[in-house]
Amino acid sequence: MKLSWLLPGLISSACLFGAAPAQAGNFTGWEFNASQNQLNFGTDSGVIPKATLLDGPYRLVVDLPGTKLNEATVRKQFGGAVREVRIGQSEDNITRLAIELAPGYGVDPQNVIIRSDIPTRWSIKLRSIERGVSTASTGNVRAVPISPIVFAGVVPIGQEMTALKSQIQSLASKYGYRSTGMFIMEVDTGNYLEINSEKSFPAASTIKLPILMALFQAVDAGKVRMDETLTVRRDLMTGGSGELQYHPGAKLSVLQTATKMIAISDNTGTNMIIDRLGGRAALNRQFKSWGLRKTVINRLLGDFKGLNTTSPADMVRVSALIAKHQLISETSRSKVLDILNQTENRKLLFAGIGKGAAIAHKTGTLGRLIGDAGIVEMPNGKLYLAGIFVKRSFNDLRARDFVQAVSRLTYNYINDRQVSQKP
Repeated sequence: MKLSWLLPGLISSACLFGAAPAQAGNFTGWEFNASQNQLNFGTDSGVIPKATLLDGPYRLVVDLPGTKLNEATVRKQFGGAVREVRIGQSEDNITRLAIELAPGYGVDPQNVIIRSDIPTRWSIKLRSIERGVSTASTGNVRAVPISPIVFAGVVPIGQEMTALKSQIQSLASKYGYRSTGMFIMEVDTGNYLEINSEKSFPAASTIKLPILMALFQAVDAGKVRMDETLTVRRDLMTGGSGELQYHPGAKLSVLQTATKMIAISDNTGTNMIIDRLGGRAALNRQFKSWGLRKTVINRLLGDFKGLNTTSPADMVRVSALIAKHQLISETSRSKVLDILNQTENRKLLFAGIGKGAAIAHKTGTLGRLIGDAGIVEMPNGKLYLAGIFVKRSFNDLRARDFVQAVSRLTYNYINDRQVSQKP
């Protein structure tokens, strides 16, 4: 069993986290990186692992309460200090993972790092495996601490919105959309909804959201001025959305170019910004440094084959960093939000939010995919973050209707709950 994702560089900090949900979830997959002694695994519902170290043989045992393994016990042997990884069902609704070390090897509990920034994707890293390390006596149990869950390093995780998730899953079944991914989170409570949130999707024009963030980081660092002039070069011109493709040689300020990149999703303008920031490789390194896992620019715009990638969780990570005043100055943050508020496509998430609400976001459209991601501000000033991607039949407009319906369900759910909690 293998997952298509890895969990490098997960971020954690000291804070409280929510309890595991009462209803049973499913174990969705795992992958062991033998070179790093790191086990990555996932579930389809939030879970808080319980981990212990045992002797005879020396092994790390991790229990996942309320989680079913829908297959027979899995065993895989490795060379080196890690002898075997086993995954099985220890009892009803508990999946048990065991990492058994080779004879003579052990690991101190402080060198076992178990962490995540969403409760459905976890990483276990044995930071230092040594010879001769053992528990106090054979059969002795030593508890291993679990790192607190902090989404994007800035939002402590709250409770899973299970009622909303059930409604959206029913809606997806009605529309027949099984290949969809989304992540939604309230900024003040950390309550969240996630469906395939770490799955890699073609980014389409949503890739312009992290590019915009990177631009303003460069402005704050003094590497770029918003009033400097960019030229529409022929090697950067491309088809698809936007108007700059029709004006070779035109000169615009960085601010004008960035605004067109977002407001009318100008592909040529996006290439001009990518070029000004040092190219694809430089931006990809920057995205990785923020903790983004699936966001990669593999080619310049227009990316009509969908080779540039991201995930719903990555898009919300960028939004969380903006919402929590990270990475960029307050002046730049205000300009970023102003530009994102100018997005002209209002047929996706925007169409589902209530009267008096606002959304700073970026949409993306390909023939076989649509996506949208951003920050919703409710009339009471509360914020929630949303990222959604839907794979569809070519130009199927029902996907647009589905996104609108998800947005409406989400807004009404959060709004109704906030109203009911007022004193």
